[in-house]
Amino acid sequence: MATGVFATAIACIDGRVQVPVSEWVKQNAHADFVDTITWPGPDNMLTTASQAILDEVRKMVTISVNAHGSAFIAIAGHYDCAAFPVERERHLAAIRDAVAVVAGWGLPVRVAGLWVNDQWQIEVVGYGGAIAG
Repeated sequence: MATGVFATAIACIDGRVQVPVSEWVKQNAHADFVDTITWPGPDNMLTTASQAILDEVRKMVTISVNAHGSAFIAIAGHYDCAAFPVERERHLAAIRDAVAVVAGWGLPVRVAGLWVNDQWQIEVVGYGGAIAG
């Protein structure tokens, strides 16, 4: 197993979200490192993708959990997303649904849903998972 405290982020490929998401996860999950899984519009992808795509994402998350001991997964949607160009409220609903999808995988993790707003700041949408709170 890797040394240090790891967490996992499922975030958009949009480079503008990488730093605020990673910094928030490090601070709030008390992590040294963040394993990042990127996908265009991940909040939408996790709620509408085929089972084959979801299986691939789950495989990546499971590697982070098993190899690095990640116990915290953040799912981040964001303002001005080119891959999921919908209003904020629809993003928030998709983020909540995506948290439920990942929490439903039964991994021993806390799952956080995050929204990166138009100021590139993090807003917590909700939590789920085995260690919900």
